[in-house]
Amino acid sequence: MPLDGLGENCGVAGVTSPGAPAASMVYAGLLALQHRGQEAAGAAVGDGLVLRVRRGLGLVTEVLDEEKLRELPGTVGIGHVRYPTAGGSTLANAQPLLGITRSGEHFSLAHNGNLLGIDAAGPPGDPLGRGGRARTGSTDTQALVDHLASHPGPLDQALRELLPGVRGAYCLVLATRSTLYAARDPHGFRPLCLGRLPDGGWMVASETAALDAVGAEFVRDAQPGELLVFQDGRLRTERFAAAPQATCVFEHVYIARPDSLIGGRRVQQVRQALGAALAREAPVAADVVIPVPDTARPAAIGYARQSGVLYAEGFVRNHYLGRTFLRPGDAARRQGVRLKLNPVPEVVRGQRVIVVDDSIVRATSMKQAVAMLRAAGAAEVHVRVASAKIAWPCFFGVDISSREELIGHSMSAAEIGQFVGADSLDFLSVEAMSDAAGSPESLCTGCFTGSYPTGVPLEADSRAG
Repeated sequence: MPLDGLGENCGVAGVTSPGAPAASMVYAGLLALQHRGQEAAGAAVGDGLVLRVRRGLGLVTEVLDEEKLRELPGTVGIGHVRYPTAGGSTLANAQPLLGITRSGEHFSLAHNGNLLGIDAAGPPGDPLGRGGRARTGSTDTQALVDHLASHPGPLDQALRELLPGVRGAYCLVLATRSTLYAARDPHGFRPLCLGRLPDGGWMVASETAALDAVGAEFVRDAQPGELLVFQDGRLRTERFAAAPQATCVFEHVYIARPDSLIGGRRVQQVRQALGAALAREAPVAADVVIPVPDTARPAAIGYARQSGVLYAEGFVRNHYLGRTFLRPGDAARRQGVRLKLNPVPEVVRGQRVIVVDDSIVRATSMKQAVAMLRAAGAAEVHVRVASAKIAWPCFFGVDISSREELIGHSMSAAEIGQFVGADSLDFLSVEAMSDAAGSPESLCTGCFTGSYPTGVPLEADSRAG
């Protein structure tokens, strides 16, 4: 079954805890994952008899207030924060989603990633492979729910048979009235970690920052192609498929929180290494290094340490606004930059400034940032980007959907520098970026190279421009 690529750049969490309300820990975990999506949030909790779901549009604190949390008693729970890479901003697309198996078992599912297809048949006579059920949302998650609901056997069996045929990027958490399931795709595109709670329970989450938020001890990363089943206080795991690992390098560059661990590496340390490598590859005479806050701050520190140029905070960021990269529409992004960043004139006036950013997708934000530095009196503005030039779309869960919107696909670094109004502009090489992030052979760098670890559908490739 080919899909429309209606996935999400999201965060998921799952908890099974015999000694504490699952809802409160899911809530804390989602707060730690809020940076992964601000459009919608939700949670589902089972108490052994009933599975209840609360979800809505907005931030975690808006959707899951105290009253909603009180309505979710139980010891097994999952949660989700969503930003759509495609699909509508409607309640129908908020997660977790509910499903009912043919045998009457209720379940709830939340998903992070982007699916390219599901090679699994529905029941006889169902040409769509969806069990004859109408889809209430446009997301990949609904397709997963429909397939599981149409399977004639128990959920364990349904997952074992479905997951090997799911193509693309996914980390999913699934809850029934009393059991928690989690799975990571065979390439491991998106991160998923496992933690042990103080009361002996378990937690899975998109990032270790969520484990820290509830006092869980990090145990390990979920392995690519691994299914985890938490039942009756015990954990069972199995590998349902094997493939070359290809964790998205953009998690290190931009998406993940700097205090999270991915693949055994602290994201903040990786970003500092990216900045140091950038200083070696693209030095320039300057007086001060400043970051575009917040995600580029560690890279700017690494650049300053390696180059010996003074580090300073040249922009102040309004922390009460969401990420402009994660806001649909160029007009919203432009307005977001003006509201989010404000230069500090005393830092940049009369100075040769190196402004370090983590990545450039469309360059509209950087163009405004350079203009603001000029207006604040900067003598020179040199842009340095702590990742390679993004020139290709992402099919695995990041909002980089077409070549036409990527300035790096049509312009050289020098041309992009002219477009944003900088005195110079340079990117980090793919090789240095991969080396800093860990093991080049275990990373997906498709949006930088056009070489993907797995095939993409022809229709998706044609839509890419």
